[in-house]
Order: sequence, then C-alpha cells, then structure tokens
Amino acid sequence: MAARKSGGIVYSTNPDFVYNDEGVHEPDTPEPSRQDLRLWLEKNHRGGKTMTVIRGFTGKMADMEALARKLKTSCGTGGSVKDGEILVQGDMREKVLKLLSDWGYRVKKAGG
Repeated sequence: MAARKSGGIVYSTNPDFVYNDEGVHEPDTPEPSRQDLRLWLEKNHRGGKTMTVIRGFTGKMADMEALARKLKTSCGTGGSVKDGEILVQGDMREKVLKLLSDWGYRVKKAGG
C-alpha cells in the first residue's frame, strides 16, 4: 500500500473536513542526464555491514524505486530505498558508477 502524503495533517476532529491533496504532488523526474548523483560507502549504524549509498536523485518515488530495483538486479545483491537514498548492499561503488554512467546519469564518487 502506498503512503499518502497528507501535507502534515494527521487527524481532524472536524466532521466536515475534506482531505485535499491537490497541492501535494511529487516533482516530475528529470531525464538521467539532468540528474546529479553521488555515491557513498557507509558502514556506520549498519551493524558493521557495508552499504553503497546513492544520493541526489530527484523525482518521483516510483522512479527511484525502479532505478534501485534495476541496480540491485544488475549487481546481484539486495538493497532498498530509504529517506530519499538508494541503498545497495556491499561495496558496489565501481559497478554502480559504471552502470549509472552507461544509463546516462551524471554520477561521482563522494565521501567514504
């Protein structure tokens, strides 16, 4: 089930309240050549396990999840999308860098 963006409204006691989500929408996803992605390697707060983290993706959550799924399949490993970041298990920076570059994304290694 997809999470519904409520614009900060959690609960209303007004019986006539009507939820209006017209002003809440995800931005369109720009083409890959307009994306500016950064690759990080993180070990902190992950139980000693290494994760390749991709930051900087802008656009719809569904598109980010599709990109994550494509990366995980190509790398043959697990991962997830969390807090606007794509997480791929293991140190896959070189492989992810090549894949994203081949797919037309602007991508750089950064940090750890």
